[in-house]
Amino acid sequence: MAKKIDTRTDEEKRSYTMSRIKGKATMIEVLLQKALWHRGIRYRKNYRKVTGSPDIVITKHKIAIFCDGEFWHGRDWEQKKPRLKNNRDYWVKKIERNIERDKRYTKELQDEGWHVLRFWESEIKSDVDACVNTILALMHELKHGSGYEYSIHDATPLMVAEEEKTDYSAD
Repeated sequence: MAKKIDTRTDEEKRSYTMSRIKGKATMIEVLLQKALWHRGIRYRKNYRKVTGSPDIVITKHKIAIFCDGEFWHGRDWEQKKPRLKNNRDYWVKKIERNIERDKRYTKELQDEGWHVLRFWESEIKSDVDACVNTILALMHELKHGSGYEYSIHDATPLMVAEEEKTDYSAD
């Protein structure tokens, strides 16, 4: 039997490969969703009625949660960008567009009265309970008020492109 020859261009191959990457129900999303469900928190997944279709939405409290992969959303981007070797122009452009889109969606959601939480993939994998506790703390604060002038949802969120360590704790 004759071997089939692949006649696709590099661009077509890349397009095919990218089309196979999951955008929904990723491992980190499912991990966080299950943890929330077990704690009695009900939510919507990839809710398209909300700007940016957040990975998890708690409509009762207007909380939008994003589960961001380090590579795709540019964690420590300024350190990682110089290390890209293969197809550098493509990846730099793509990741920087993702970073800008994340910033735009966060701002739009906040302008619409939503409370935005973003968790890195490594945060969810290493300590999903801490992520759930952050969400619970925000829900409690929204329901009962904190009594403090500063609260987690009033702070300007650290964006994925910033070099500072992301801290979503409710302190």
